[in-house]
Amino acid sequence: MTSPTGNKFAVVTGASSGIGFELAKQFAEHDYDLLIAAEDDGIEQAAADLRRDGKNQIIAVRADLATFNGVEEVYAAVRQSGRDVDALALNAGRGIGGDFTRETELADELNVIDVNITSTVHLAKRVLPDMVARDSGAVLFTSSVAAMMPGTYQAVYNASKSFVQSFAEALRNELKDTGVSITALMPGPTDTNFFHRAEMDDTRVGAGAKDDPAVVAKQGFEALMKGKEKVVAGSVKTKVQGAASKVMPDSAKAEMHRKMAEPGSA
Repeated sequence: MTSPTGNKFAVVTGASSGIGFELAKQFAEHDYDLLIAAEDDGIEQAAADLRRDGKNQIIAVRADLATFNGVEEVYAAVRQSGRDVDALALNAGRGIGGDFTRETELADELNVIDVNITSTVHLAKRVLPDMVARDSGAVLFTSSVAAMMPGTYQAVYNASKSFVQSFAEALRNELKDTGVSITALMPGPTDTNFFHRAEMDDTRVGAGAKDDPAVVAKQGFEALMKGKEKVVAGSVKTKVQGAASKVMPDSAKAEMHRKMAEPGSA
């Protein structure tokens, strides 16, 4: 269905704040209509902030993507809109910090897997076939520089982002002969509520300087529009960290991560 605005249509998850909101803002500023989703009531305010004098249409969906029904609710809203998805930003994610064996709760770790991995696979499985059938579309997976290093004191989170990174790169290769492009966005520590929600305020990385989510989102959006494979987004420091991770041995990266994420290291 053609929108009265004549705009393309994008779907962004985890869009109530942080990188997700800034990604949605990038799409809105580039004349996209949007369906944005998140589990918290901030998604309605985000939608209000993204509406630009009637120049774009914004659909807000409050749904818990850690659940099967939550993902289905988002996809049902996409289908109900009657719109073809031109761009999909699979950004929803969370983390939990602490000693896996002696500190963190199983429910928290499983929730990280459900949000970061299961919902990503689920919604991609719903939307990508439609894109391939049209031979058109672009998907942005929010991975992380954490995907390249063992996550001491963030063991499940880093592993989940390694999954997302591998998944995105595999899909890109599978779809290389189609008109659908896949891009992985790899931020470093970013100034969002991620570390507070992950109970990492007392860690070196949680208390330290972080990248601007608007900068991260802009770089991610630009990479998506250019059809790039991946982008390490954020500050020069983050880009250097990403480059170093390619050559450092895993044992060294695990120790480096320990110093950043160990509880009480701030």
